[in-house]
Amino acid sequence: MPAPTVILVHGAFADAASWSPVTERLLAQGIPVLVPPVYNRSLSADAASIRAVAEAIDGPVLLAGHSYGGAVITVAGVADNVAGLVYVSGYALEEGESLGQLQGGFPDSDLAANLVYTPYPVEGGEPGTDVSVVIEAFPAVFAAGVDPVRARVFAVSQRPLSAFAFTEPASAAAWKTKPGWGIVSAADHTINPEVERFGYQRAALREVVELDAPHLVMQTHPDEVTAVITGALAELS
Repeated sequence: MPAPTVILVHGAFADAASWSPVTERLLAQGIPVLVPPVYNRSLSADAASIRAVAEAIDGPVLLAGHSYGGAVITVAGVADNVAGLVYVSGYALEEGESLGQLQGGFPDSDLAANLVYTPYPVEGGEPGTDVSVVIEAFPAVFAAGVDPVRARVFAVSQRPLSAFAFTEPASAAAWKTKPGWGIVSAADHTINPEVERFGYQRAALREVVELDAPHLVMQTHPDEVTAVITGALAELS
């Protein structure tokens, strides 16, 4: 198999910049990388968008999803040219399971008490609801361990997630047919680490690396995250 292209999929309350340290390291190694936007409107629409990016590539693809991006790659990963999945502090959903259902089986993280709900217009229908993190709480809850100046920038530029995405069931679970790797952030205040561990164990991932790291592990531990991705590439190639 030729070397796959790596598609880095960001999560809720973040954007492609959350992956920047890892993107830089992969590019420095000559690895083809794409970091597309995730629109955070619904799980099905977001997965379809990422799947379209993957299917436009002439060759195999390795999807790496952070946080909500893990749910996105779980569905998008059924594309024929997706060779593998890397979950980074992410949700590995079962087919028919929603984010809310998976999280509901475990105690809440600090995120639950620090969310803001804001209506947004929907053409021809009832307004939707955007969910974001309280700006003042963002550095501690979502960006712990990140340089404080950068954390404040992330806080005021976060990309909200539609509330609908929390309740929409996954239409597929690509980990059933594609090999996977996982990173658990043991000091995560956004997702209960037990949610990550449970999903990865259920998916029978090939390798799970546990780091004493916060939610934005790509920012605080980019070398370790890059190593998991390049290790997956080595196995696939």
